[in-house]
Amino acid sequence: MALMFREMRRKNQQVSEADCKNLLREEKRAAFSVLGEHGYPYTIPINFYYDEGDGKIYFHGSKTGHKADAISNCTKVCLTVWNQGYKKEGCWEWNATSVVIFGRVHIVHDPSVVNEKLRKLTTKYYPSKEEVAKAMASPSMNCVQLFAIDIEHMTGKLVNEK
Repeated sequence: MALMFREMRRKNQQVSEADCKNLLREEKRAAFSVLGEHGYPYTIPINFYYDEGDGKIYFHGSKTGHKADAISNCTKVCLTVWNQGYKKEGCWEWNATSVVIFGRVHIVHDPSVVNEKLRKLTTKYYPSKEEVAKAMASPSMNCVQLFAIDIEHMTGKLVNEK
């Protein structure tokens, strides 16, 4: 039986898949949600890297803790990314685009893939190749775990706050 996800109710505000992918490439922060302890949602801000080549979202985290425990108990996740928006000239309201992703998360174990994706993730955030190299050579990298989200459903929306 195939999974069914809800269609957007306000279809006139839906943005294209290309716009969704562009937002994923450009934005640097996301809200990552898992099913936490005692059935409570657990949402935290994360840095992420979207690899359009394989269609996955990558992020890093500790090998232990609330996020890692929640992922080991349930692999279904939600990721929400949004931009800063804009105001049209002469208007007070903001127009912002968001993308909501539902998918399954897993730990990446292949060392060469981990190194490649962490390097790309680091490059997205660090200001120079030297800083990336320094971060990648840090002993703290041994404590990092790489996660990948396999996207099952993605929608984007342009919202006018008025």
